[in-house]
Order: sequence, then structure tokens, then C-alpha cells
Amino acid sequence: MEQKHILLVEDEDNIAFALEFLIGRMGHRTTRVADGDAALDALETEPVDAVVLDVMLPEKSGYEVCQIIRSRDELAHVKILMMTARGGEVERRKGLALGADDFLIKPFANTELTARINSLLGQGAHA
Repeated sequence: MEQKHILLVEDEDNIAFALEFLIGRMGHRTTRVADGDAALDALETEPVDAVVLDVMLPEKSGYEVCQIIRSRDELAHVKILMMTARGGEVERRKGLALGADDFLIKPFANTELTARINSLLGQGAHA
């Protein structure tokens, strides 16, 4: 399986460490940042295949970051998986309307996360 580069945008350390571990175990490389501005800087620095993007972030919200990514042609190929602890249907619809490819509600099962990432990256469900 081809290694992908995933940008992880999560401001809570304990969640970020767990996500980095899971994504690493899938065989992918992660870069982690903790706020919206840093996410945009990271996207200009190094190409990524996907962004795992928290909605509630310092500086710019995940929604703003998602909109900016979708407004840039050079980032059109980047897959976006948004996630939030505010698990309402309104949040999910808003994220998808702004261009997210998928939306997860925290807390989620590890198997759910790996299946969603595999699906976004066009890789089978084997983790």
C-alpha cells in the first residue's frame, strides 16, 4: 500500500496523539498542527493527500480552513475529513456543504476512522 501524507489539524493533544498513532499504524505519514492558520501554512509548505480537520480550532475554524482549501485550485485533489464533538446534523451538513469529503462525530471508534481514511484515499478497507 502506498504511503500517503495526512495533515492532522487538532488542538487537543490527547486526541492528536491518538490520531497520529492510528494513522501511522495504517502506514501513512502525518504532520500535526494545532490551529487553522498553521494548517494553511503547512499546506503551502508540503503537499498532502488528505486533511483530518477538527471544526473547533484556535485562529481559524475548521469550516474556514475547509473553505480556503476548496477555493485553491492547487489543493483541489486534497481530501478533507472533518470531525467535531458537536455532533449535530447541522454541523455535518455545513461541513459537507463547504467542501468536506466526509464528516466524523467525536467520539468515534478507531475502526470508523481508519475505514473513512481508507475510503477517502481510495484504498481498501484493510487496515
